[in-house]
Amino acid sequence: MTVSPSNKCFSVPKFAPPAWLKNPHLQTILPRYVVKYSPEYQRTLIKDSLNESDVAYDFLPVADEKVDGKYQKPLVVLFHGMEGSSQSHYAKNLARVVAAKGWHFVVVHFRSCGGVPVSGRVFYNAGDTKEISHNLHHLAKDYANIYAVGVSLGGNALAKYMGEYGSDALPTKAAVVSAPVDLASSSVAMERFLGKKIYTPYLLNPIVKKALANQLTDDELATLKSAKRMGDFDNAFTAPRHGFRSKNDYYRQASALPYLIDVAKPTLLITAKDDPFLGVIAEPNDVSADVLLNSTKYGGHIGFMNFNYATRRFDMDYIPAQVIDFFENS
Repeated sequence: MTVSPSNKCFSVPKFAPPAWLKNPHLQTILPRYVVKYSPEYQRTLIKDSLNESDVAYDFLPVADEKVDGKYQKPLVVLFHGMEGSSQSHYAKNLARVVAAKGWHFVVVHFRSCGGVPVSGRVFYNAGDTKEISHNLHHLAKDYANIYAVGVSLGGNALAKYMGEYGSDALPTKAAVVSAPVDLASSSVAMERFLGKKIYTPYLLNPIVKKALANQLTDDELATLKSAKRMGDFDNAFTAPRHGFRSKNDYYRQASALPYLIDVAKPTLLITAKDDPFLGVIAEPNDVSADVLLNSTKYGGHIGFMNFNYATRRFDMDYIPAQVIDFFENS
């Protein structure tokens, strides 16, 4: 962990789960069965940055009045992970904590996610900062103060946006959780045994199914039907559909890591060193003075689950509590 000069007053608490919760795969898989909170979202459909497909904005509104045409209470915007949505465990968990603060909350879905099919040729990719900018500019019309949170693939996209746009980035502050900021090494990490047997099918099967429902060439159809790895899908679909020469070109251009040195707004980067989805992670000399790194020993992928022995219940508060504290006090 490193504390930059701009964040020197912010203290990062240690994540220390009990011994039986230090397994990264347990941390990664179990939370989806633990979070029970069900937010009552209000959905709005907005056209994407290409004006082709509808994308879903799921709001959790609070009582607030506009001043000079904008709501004054903070809005927390969540950019979800690959094939995630407002119903993902981390989205519902963060919604619960933000609602308790009396702040606004919205999950901005990527194209094809949240049950809304695409109407154009493109889906989403990990480096689409034009889409992130479009989303935030739309929200800035109605909200005076925006905080942004990105998780996993959405975290890489948000981190890249914060560096690429620098002082022009719209969020006052940002938090990035479990982000594959080096996509090539993350792709290799997913080829480990459990990655191939458990995580890859969980992520790959639904996105291949959605792609197969799209208008495909004969070559795309044949390649997608035989895809066994995320790299196969990215080579056959993500890269060519989004203007990249190959998966390698996509991973190089879309990775957030080279942009972290240019971040000019307070940004918290939370990463577990045992995350089975990640390869290379950011180090202190990779980031600007406005980035606070919190690299924990344990936590898995979007896990960070503890256990409260007093209540005999799992505790999922580490990430949302840290994010809210950072937004308020950094």
